[in-house]
Amino acid sequence: MDLLVGADGVQSVVRSTFAERFHPDVRLGTARFTWLGTTLPLAAFTFIFRENEHGLFTVHAYPFEQGLSTFIVECDETTWTRAGLNTADEATTAAYVERLFADHLRGHRLLTNKSIWRRFPVVRNATWHADNVVLLGDAAHTAHFSIGSGTKLAMEDAIALAEALRGRGAADVPGALAAYEAARSKDVARIQRAAKVSQAWFEDAARYVNQEPDAFVFNLMTRSQRITWGNLAKRDPALVERVARRWAETHGLPAGAAGTPPPPPLLAPLTLRGVTLLNRVVVSPMCQYSAVEGVPQEWHLVHLGSRAVGGAGLVFGEATGVSPEARITHGCTGLWNDAQEAAWKRIVDFVHRESASKLGLQLCHAGRKGSCTLPWEGDRPIVGAGSWTTVGPTTEPFATGWPAPQALTRNDLERVREEFVASTRRAARAGFDVLELHAAHGYLLSSFLSPVVNTRTDAYGGSLENRLHFPLEVVSAVRAAWPAERPLFVRISASDWLEGEAGMTPADAVEVARALAGEGCDVVDVSSGGNTPRSAVEYGRMYQVPFADRIRHEAGVTVMAVGGVPDADHINTILAAGRADLVAVARGHLLNPYLTLQAASAARFDGFAWPRQYRPARPF
Repeated sequence: MDLLVGADGVQSVVRSTFAERFHPDVRLGTARFTWLGTTLPLAAFTFIFRENEHGLFTVHAYPFEQGLSTFIVECDETTWTRAGLNTADEATTAAYVERLFADHLRGHRLLTNKSIWRRFPVVRNATWHADNVVLLGDAAHTAHFSIGSGTKLAMEDAIALAEALRGRGAADVPGALAAYEAARSKDVARIQRAAKVSQAWFEDAARYVNQEPDAFVFNLMTRSQRITWGNLAKRDPALVERVARRWAETHGLPAGAAGTPPPPPLLAPLTLRGVTLLNRVVVSPMCQYSAVEGVPQEWHLVHLGSRAVGGAGLVFGEATGVSPEARITHGCTGLWNDAQEAAWKRIVDFVHRESASKLGLQLCHAGRKGSCTLPWEGDRPIVGAGSWTTVGPTTEPFATGWPAPQALTRNDLERVREEFVASTRRAARAGFDVLELHAAHGYLLSSFLSPVVNTRTDAYGGSLENRLHFPLEVVSAVRAAWPAERPLFVRISASDWLEGEAGMTPADAVEVARALAGEGCDVVDVSSGGNTPRSAVEYGRMYQVPFADRIRHEAGVTVMAVGGVPDADHINTILAAGRADLVAVARGHLLNPYLTLQAASAARFDGFAWPRQYRPARPF
């Protein structure tokens, strides 16, 4: 046998037979679905959302052939059980769905064909080939039906496999199969990422159905993150204009005259306590590792000042240590003495004098991830001279080869809390408009929140309620010390990205956000990861936005999204879909400090606060 092609679908016998070679990973979704047909003729892909006393049902329907259409029905597990569909046969299922969607079916019948209720299996394999055996299509990888790419993936696989075999010939089948996988793997991974986000959107669609109709449609159309504000405006300009106009009317922007596009969502102001941000764009805290004894230098003035002049509504200073031992590296900024406070005040005064941006500072304690070299010097723990003893919830080091931290006692916790409070008072005197506490990325407060790190057996460890104790003590004390009219943000890691292992989960993050809000946190800044090198982070464009989306809707708090947001187009998409209230951009602002100014210029927005030095050369 020269070649065995496993194109035998989701339940692939070939894949299971050679499982020790392919290392398959099959994960089931949370929703239930059944695959039906109908005699109802459809001209295009159609989504239907219908709520009844049992819950929300969603239909994914599309033309199949002349006189027939596919009619997939999906609902969450609770709805499925309430409706009695967990014990229904095909005939009972068809009858229930026909009644529920009678007005859409318009007298047409539903057709069954092994229409059992299932959970969607996301199939991945570590490799698609072994010797002269190769997987293709659903046997190798699946993509949720909501993006309609399953058949496309299989056909493109077949084309790529044929081309690889034609190029290598029968004399080198293993080489041809390796070339086939190399040619297809990146495209498949990209589509699977989009499908995963789309699948999750439908699994949680109940959280969106009360949105205003146009906003809901916009949210639906942009769910996979492959369609954005800009390209949807080309596909359906009327929809995007309606969404923009409605956003403007409800968020303090001039709606403009009929026929004149209103300003895009990112230009809307946001008032938090006594501080009004002129737009929804935020420059993320970005460590520069360029301080001297914790004192910010000219580099920090230029770095932060240029981004403020670029028009972002809020610019954050980097993770700033509340004590010498709280720093990540010797190059990190601090705020524990007068020299540091004075240097920060100079930067704050410049930003306030030369721009309309507000300036925030992120206070941090690095915990067990401190005492490291500079990133360009190896980004590893310092050995010997210049190092310091790190601290954490326990003595467990961050990674193999890292020094063991000192477990914090009750007295230590009180000392660290007061260090945060002292730095908070200095930040207030320096004139910062916003303060953020860093409780993400495996630093001290984050390590207390995560069960993968915090294995204490006292009142500060164990249950989520206990793991919250110390971070909430710090938040409460900082809120009391921070001026009442100025907002407080807290950045959290919403997931430890540990499949099948105890770690911080998005469901935990919702509870953390509620608790933070109860202590006076005004905005939850939603990031992820950093607590353990075992985290299997699925990086990609806007990869952390779904965490912010969930927290915003389930916890009912104001959130800031961050993570792989490249430009103004994606910021507008996030805001218009209701996934976040603010959007923080790091790398995008490194490439383009004037991101916000350019967006205002493109929109010809007269309400933008141009630096006075730029007004004579303003392009409109």
